[in-house]
Amino acid sequence: MGGVCYDVPCSIILPCANEYREILILARRKALKATPNDHPNLPLVLNNLGHSLLVRFEGAGDLSDVSEAITALRKVISLTPDDHPSLPIILGNLGSAHVFRFDRMKNPKDITEAISAHQKAVELTPHGHSTLSELLSTLGCSFTRLCESTGDRSAGAKAISTQQRAVELTPEGDRVLPAILNNLAIAFKHRFDHAGDPSDLNEAIRCLERSIKLLPDSHADLPCHTRNLGRYLHLRFVSGGDVKDLDVSIQQFRLGATCRFGTPWEMLLDAVKWVQVLRQNYPESTEILHAYDTALGLVALRVGLEHTVRGRYSQLEGVSGMATEAAATAFALNRVDKALEWLEQGRCLVWNQLNSLRTPLDELRTHDRDLAQRVADLSRKLESAGSTRGSSHLGMSPSEKASLEDEANAHLKLAREWGGLLDTVRAIPGFETFLKPALFTNILHRLPKSGYIVIINVDGRRCDAIALQAGFNEPLHIPLPEFTLHKANKYRNNLRVQLKSAGLRCRGGEELGGTECDDGRRAIRPADKGRTSDETVYGVLRGLWVEVVKPILDALGLSRVETSLGGTLPRIWWCPTGVLSFLPIHAAGMYKESESETVLDYAVSSYTPTLAALTNRVKDQVQPVNRNVSGLFLTSQPDAPGATSIPGTTKEVRSIYSGAEQSGVRVLKVEGSALSVDECLKHMEEFSSVHFACHAYQNAADPLQSRFILHNGSLDLATIVRSNLKNADLAFLSACQTSTGEEKLSDEAVHLAAGMLAAGYRRVVATMWSIGDQHAQQVGSDLYQYLWSREEGRCACDRIFDGSLSAYALHYATQQLRHRLDNSDSSLLTWVPFVHIGY
Repeated sequence: MGGVCYDVPCSIILPCANEYREILILARRKALKATPNDHPNLPLVLNNLGHSLLVRFEGAGDLSDVSEAITALRKVISLTPDDHPSLPIILGNLGSAHVFRFDRMKNPKDITEAISAHQKAVELTPHGHSTLSELLSTLGCSFTRLCESTGDRSAGAKAISTQQRAVELTPEGDRVLPAILNNLAIAFKHRFDHAGDPSDLNEAIRCLERSIKLLPDSHADLPCHTRNLGRYLHLRFVSGGDVKDLDVSIQQFRLGATCRFGTPWEMLLDAVKWVQVLRQNYPESTEILHAYDTALGLVALRVGLEHTVRGRYSQLEGVSGMATEAAATAFALNRVDKALEWLEQGRCLVWNQLNSLRTPLDELRTHDRDLAQRVADLSRKLESAGSTRGSSHLGMSPSEKASLEDEANAHLKLAREWGGLLDTVRAIPGFETFLKPALFTNILHRLPKSGYIVIINVDGRRCDAIALQAGFNEPLHIPLPEFTLHKANKYRNNLRVQLKSAGLRCRGGEELGGTECDDGRRAIRPADKGRTSDETVYGVLRGLWVEVVKPILDALGLSRVETSLGGTLPRIWWCPTGVLSFLPIHAAGMYKESESETVLDYAVSSYTPTLAALTNRVKDQVQPVNRNVSGLFLTSQPDAPGATSIPGTTKEVRSIYSGAEQSGVRVLKVEGSALSVDECLKHMEEFSSVHFACHAYQNAADPLQSRFILHNGSLDLATIVRSNLKNADLAFLSACQTSTGEEKLSDEAVHLAAGMLAAGYRRVVATMWSIGDQHAQQVGSDLYQYLWSREEGRCACDRIFDGSLSAYALHYATQQLRHRLDNSDSSLLTWVPFVHIGY
């Protein structure tokens, strides 16, 4: 019995590998398509498909599979006479389908339908039939859910008596007995929750101890049973205080998390409980390091390459913050090395997968050219499959569904082939760690030759920073005792309120207030005066300065630099985690004091989603920009259909174009309807740098579908990524909130700027929230003038345009804008959103 263990009818067929499950569904779809409506085998074909869809739901969790299964099984029942011997099993499957949907949607109608179907299935099954115990157990599970959701104690009593009858009818060696015992344990535990009788909890524990003894070590359901036993033992420890119960509960969680045959999801649930109980009771135990290592490895397995990008992000919801939690534990144990490894391994998982598929293969090619080519070819196929596969939905025709299954099956085969290919490469001496998460010692390689990388971890228990610098073999651990997760959330909420009051868009193109302007301001609406304090943004920046940034600068030994006297500011790459990713660390400071003091006086700030995202670009920088593609492609899209007019983009692009021509830079400008999507891609391949002055849309659910809005269509990230821009250098995204992430996945850098890094650009200029047309023009012009001025004196024939100084250029441009304004909140909101990401 797979999945949640007590949905018995779905387990009459033994669990099978994903690949065979997909092949089976595809075959059954094709069989359905080939079966006429009046054919006597139609009920059998429909039932087989419905059953397979439920089995797949247990493994993958796609709710559309359940809804489709319910439709198919209802049709089967309508075509099946009451005296048919298979009807009870079909009813059982229908009941389980309703249970699955109830678990997800919590619609009371589903649990009522489930009980009705299961009761009828039991009534139609003769005494002594081999399936009666299974059908009784599924009925008992439905009663348990009814009790759990409504508090109906009579339903709880029915759940126990029904499960007990199922156990009595099941022979000792029957393969379903462990699952039925597990279901009986769950029923006893729910009654304990409502009535508090310790004997119910003891009985639940005895049932689970018996079920685990009956299960072979290789059984896929083992993690589910060990997790339940661990939970119940821990519950008894909390109420009774017997340390033996605590220690055995930890042992059970460890067993489930480290078994070799469970599904990644079930094993991950055990690992999470293993971590939680250790943290609560043995916070200084080194076993917790093993537990987190296991959990983070299982998270990576959970979001494997066989899923689409959208599917991977969906799987991450709820567990994406585990890396920061693990890092906080490592800091508490003085294991800075582990904290650094986990923050690299457990964040930005999907982008890291994409980067892995694009890993340069020079060393492998030197060793085995054919093997390197196989890796390159397969990685391209996997990348394409992950970004282009469609998704199922109600109303699809059988042929459309069959086609989708074909795609899914092909994708799964590619993922399995990729795993085998990695094993082949790693068997070669010297390639043992090929595409594995970087170890602490390897992380310190290829740091920028100058400057600092600062990773800031935010957790409910503590906040810390790690500073890295080339030439130093040890990271610098900087505790941040004055900063808390509560403060980070407070600053985030305050900033959001101020953005809404100012009529700005906060994220994903969502309008937070006001109406769209038509006066040439880019996605900006008039401020609603009087709703918030004029010192909200100031307060956020001051708090970040006092509690986060200044302590880090002090620990690094940095002092203010007088650039007017010829001093050069060092660079800092900030790598924030969690909610801190939504806050403008690069602008932290005190702006209204008699002597203002800000991070801009100490350093030039950039961001990086992960350390690897930066070190990969440091490695790429060894190769200079190709002279043949050196240059700047610009486009303005002032009047894209369906979007607000932003006429200032035209002036912005033409001003930059004029400056580029005067500086002898190779430049191309294509505006509005003159640019097609295909031509835009072509020009991106022909020019090392791009400047988009347009609207943009972020798709938090499927980041590769985030896109730039052109007059003749949309250019999405999936298309850009597939283009594999080998000479990409600088991307200036003069659009709205292009570096703003998704709050549910705050450690996944779900935004356009990170996507452009993944597509191959070495550095990106982006915005945290909406920007005004006039100010975008000023920042863009000042940034490029700074870059071009550094090229003066060189012969035009020797001039190569690159963005290596773009961080300094943006620092200069925003300082220029800042000096034109005052230090009011509205002025801070004008220049603070501009950020530099990458090398």
